[in-house]
Amino acid sequence: MGKPTGFLDYPRELPRHRIPLQRINDWDEFHEHQSDEALRRQGARCMDCGVPFCHTGTLLEGMASGCPINNLIPEWNDLVYRGLWREALERLHKTNNFPEFTGRVCPAPCEGSCVLGISEPPVTIKNIECSIIDKAFAEGWVQPEPPAFRTGKKVAVVGSGPAGLAAAAQLNKAGHWVTVFERADRIGGLLMYGIPNMKLDKKKVVERRIQLMEAEGVRFITNCEVGVHYPAENLLKDFHAVILAGGATKPRDLPVPGRELKGIHFAMEFLHANTKSLLDSGHRDGNFISAKDKDVVVIGGGDTGTDCVGTALRHGCRSLVQLEILPKPPLERAPDNPWPQWPKVYKLDYGQEEAAARFGTDPRTYLINTKRFVGDDTGHVKEVHTVRIEWVKDNGKLQMREIPGSDEVFPAQLVLLAMGFLGPEDQLLQKLGIERDARSNVKAELGKFATNIPGVFAAGDMRRGQSLVVWAIHEGRGAARECDRWLMGETVLP
Repeated sequence: MGKPTGFLDYPRELPRHRIPLQRINDWDEFHEHQSDEALRRQGARCMDCGVPFCHTGTLLEGMASGCPINNLIPEWNDLVYRGLWREALERLHKTNNFPEFTGRVCPAPCEGSCVLGISEPPVTIKNIECSIIDKAFAEGWVQPEPPAFRTGKKVAVVGSGPAGLAAAAQLNKAGHWVTVFERADRIGGLLMYGIPNMKLDKKKVVERRIQLMEAEGVRFITNCEVGVHYPAENLLKDFHAVILAGGATKPRDLPVPGRELKGIHFAMEFLHANTKSLLDSGHRDGNFISAKDKDVVVIGGGDTGTDCVGTALRHGCRSLVQLEILPKPPLERAPDNPWPQWPKVYKLDYGQEEAAARFGTDPRTYLINTKRFVGDDTGHVKEVHTVRIEWVKDNGKLQMREIPGSDEVFPAQLVLLAMGFLGPEDQLLQKLGIERDARSNVKAELGKFATNIPGVFAAGDMRRGQSLVVWAIHEGRGAARECDRWLMGETVLP
């Protein structure tokens, strides 16, 4: 694949991001593109490795190794190297409905399992993927492709995040009439309101794909929560089948003294309101939680914590710290984290890079636990009280132990809880009588995606728990395949 000696001839190169201190003054995407020639060189680095691991999509130690949607990565790397961009697009779309999403927000487990990455920096797979689809849109190669025939079957998809959209796209491709229900005022779920605009542009990227799907025949209904505005029991009366893709939207709380104080919010409250106000009025309506001139404490790491950091900086916060209970990752793979596992190593993501440029240092503090919140006379948070911790083994299990005398107080007028999610919300699932697993997720076997109710399938975070956008697309495609098989007796969907 690519140039036989490309991995020897060319170093890994990524496109430049916009300068941090400049980009925090707006909400535009911070990504930039490379020239076609630079991308050809990066495609040439893809080795003819014989057994590529980049598209395996397996779970090792509970984390993705390789691409969960089995992107044909070596093939389109080779096509980009040869300048065959349109052919590269065809290969990319065979496995991925929305490469413009994954090319921006996926953490790229494919690169973590790249064979070249054993000894050298891996191929820039994610960047090449994003460049293929962006070039395709720019050249007008991506056009609506409505199905040639209709089966007459009607399918409801509940939730318009990446799993719901992938399921809808595939079922529509199979010729079914698909209706997507979304309780928010815009389609996209997590893609629209959970990821900030500077990471994934809503009008130029998300809404562009939604409009394309509408032109292909998918029907979208917004401001409609199934079980509230539309009776849950009507789903199987009005439709031949249903796919539940409502996500795992129940946030993990922090039940410590002072939690009831004003100014303490779940991360998604903060991110959702910010993006909605940005799209509605450019923030002129004031209907968002502002970090301007405030000391901000973000509790929790991961992508959501990073997005809170980047958003607070754009508001103009006075100071910012991010508290993580886990230890700082090593700079290189640890002995117990070998290739092709996901590399659990230290990295400076876009938000932390911006905070370091603004305040002079990475905002993250590791091995620290929040003990309580303290408020002022008006009932508003003013301080976060913490203690340093260490992880010690007790009967073979890691246990958290506080370090005496390590108490620390951080000023805070805004606290954002970004500690993950516990599972799907209960109301709709209870009304439908859907069985749950031990983690409260919808009980549906991987690969079959069928719930205990005939004709009702589940996909994405609602079924597997909090996960990556790329896993959601994988599950949406899989649920669509099994739904099509249930409706028609057979399926041609991959």
